[in-house]
Amino acid sequence: MKPERPQVVLITGASVGLGLAIARRLLDEQRQQPLHLVLTARRSSLDRFKQSDIAESERIWIRELDITCPRQRETVVDEIQTTLGGVDVLINNAGVAYRSCVEHVTEPERLHQMNINFRSPIELARHVLPGMRARRAGKIINISSVGGMMAMPTMSVYSASKFALEGASEALFYELRPWNVSVTLIQPGFMRSDAFEKVPYTIQSSRASQDDNEPYHEHYYHMERFIEKAMHRALATPDSVAAKVAKVIRQKSPPLRVYGSMDALLFSLLRRFLPRRFYNWFLYRNLPSIRKWGAR
Repeated sequence: MKPERPQVVLITGASVGLGLAIARRLLDEQRQQPLHLVLTARRSSLDRFKQSDIAESERIWIRELDITCPRQRETVVDEIQTTLGGVDVLINNAGVAYRSCVEHVTEPERLHQMNINFRSPIELARHVLPGMRARRAGKIINISSVGGMMAMPTMSVYSASKFALEGASEALFYELRPWNVSVTLIQPGFMRSDAFEKVPYTIQSSRASQDDNEPYHEHYYHMERFIEKAMHRALATPDSVAAKVAKVIRQKSPPLRVYGSMDALLFSLLRRFLPRRFYNWFLYRNLPSIRKWGAR
């Protein structure tokens, strides 16, 4: 009998944060099931694998991949197809979250956010799908967010990108079922980490955040502190979310959506059972120090 072919798992943004937690979790999973991991990151982040004691081996590849670069997307997928027989599990994790009100996002900044969080993951999925359909097996796991089911002030373009990812993923879920290819959205809420310190700002939102004479200053000031507290107090961690990703890989028929944290489940229940008008009023009234917003 031929030895079982390891499942080939391609992870984007695997050198830091949730991506690194997923990589570590799947490295542990290799002891229980045959996996070949392809860990990718931008060139400037490749050294982080070494800092995390992750090195290439027979069943671990480390590859450069800026997901917004068409040539690099094609190169990585083609190498996997030629050498390993194709991608069995695609984990679209790489992303970015700009903090900005709608008025403070220029068109180039908006397109940059959408390119990273929506267009590029869908393009990567498009490249691996012919092989999955041919084998009549495969999994696409897209890391979404609570921001993909509800929008928060000062995170407008981020939510727009995740809403788009959710919509395309839901369509893919139906399109691919005839070929036994599953699509799953992982929806984390707040995770206990320092990620809030690394959130980028647009040019205008950075100015408004620092200048208390700006009209939107209170929006940024209070939301920044609210998010910081929520991140510090969160029960979910990158590792607990990574465990949910690993479970999806093991499942024969995973669901379309998986809640990554308790707050994600809570917000989903609120959306489902509260009348929409009351739901929006309730969330608005509970924004941090909302009575101080718009005072200028």
